[in-house]
Amino acid sequence: MREELTRLGVRELRTVADVDVLLTEKSKTIMVVVNSMCGCAAGKARPGIAQALQHPVKPDVVATVFAGGDIEATDRARSYFTPNPPSSPSIAIMRDGQVLHFVHRHQIENQNAEAIARNLTEAFDRLCGTTA
Repeated sequence: MREELTRLGVRELRTVADVDVLLTEKSKTIMVVVNSMCGCAAGKARPGIAQALQHPVKPDVVATVFAGGDIEATDRARSYFTPNPPSSPSIAIMRDGQVLHFVHRHQIENQNAEAIARNLTEAFDRLCGTTA
């Protein structure tokens, strides 16, 4: 389950320090995925993220924490997402410590992978200034 994202080049944040170092970086657009073992993560979120990452415009950094596995890192990442409530799975797009776009579990579990990819690529086009 972890490997589904890391094999796409998504950076794994396993410790509180990993989270703090990345999420305090300035002037970068960062997407953080709260990954989980649930069915909507496996069948919808991860495939949708994989599709979105094929888009020519994307965040400078894409990272993930694994809910239920790296509990402290996940809790720390969620602390940066306020006022959005904890959600697994979820996706935050941030810059300079601010959440610019947030996809909550309820926006994942009722969608298919293509709709999730579309949600993300529309956000990438709006929020990310570089192409890969």
